[in-house]
Amino acid sequence: MTETTGTTTPMTETTTETTGTTTETTGTTTETTGTTTPMTGTTTPMTGTTSPTGVLIVDDDELIRVGLRAILDAQPDLRVLGEATDGAEVPPLVARLRPRVVLMDVRMPGIDGIQATRRLLATSADPPRVLVVTTFENDEYVYDALRAGASGFLLKRARPAEVVEAVRVVARGESLLFPAAIRRLAGAYGGRGADRLAAARLTEREAEVLRLMTTGLSNPEIAAHLVVGVETVKTHVGNVLAKLGVRDRTQAVIAAYESGFVTPTG
Repeated sequence: MTETTGTTTPMTETTTETTGTTTETTGTTTETTGTTTPMTGTTTPMTGTTSPTGVLIVDDDELIRVGLRAILDAQPDLRVLGEATDGAEVPPLVARLRPRVVLMDVRMPGIDGIQATRRLLATSADPPRVLVVTTFENDEYVYDALRAGASGFLLKRARPAEVVEAVRVVARGESLLFPAAIRRLAGAYGGRGADRLAAARLTEREAEVLRLMTTGLSNPEIAAHLVVGVETVKTHVGNVLAKLGVRDRTQAVIAAYESGFVTPTG
């Protein structure tokens, strides 16, 4: 997947009103109130249409929060349910608002994005997808957040279209993989985990699928490479995740690097 190099244009015309450190959104506007109707990405009974994907923004920088809210709320299929400025606010907000995606700043005072991600995934029965937001991609914090269970990362300089697509990708249950960036991160900060590959006892075909996953190939691309059906690949990917004890492709790729199954140099 191509790494992002653009810049995000600050958004200044918004209707966000903030009370305290936590903002919650109700109705179809971005006015802040004390109550919020949880959005779960399910079908709306009255209209039969799919409701917008709920997003929670967690960042101690107000300018970043305002910009992200403006970008996401401009999309008919996305809706910002609330904002938080500290990782400690995340678990109770997620429990109440039930967002599908959490945009999590990786570096925050108090409870940072790594700790917040780890706590959220450990305490939620059906946790949302976490997309960490960072200024620098070659950052140990980013690698630790991915190891903690984040589904990918997003650069703060990303263009609006890239922000929207990233949220949609992880909302679908997919991982936002940047193979080149993960290789660099694994080379700099990897080698700290147990060898899960040896205990996983992957079959030859599952190991081949995992190796292709580390290159960033999608299921259809892996299917074309192996000359098999997409459903067959999905089965193999599911087996790989289950045997490694991870929830998505990002953690599987990290496990592959940390075990030496693949190396940062290729």
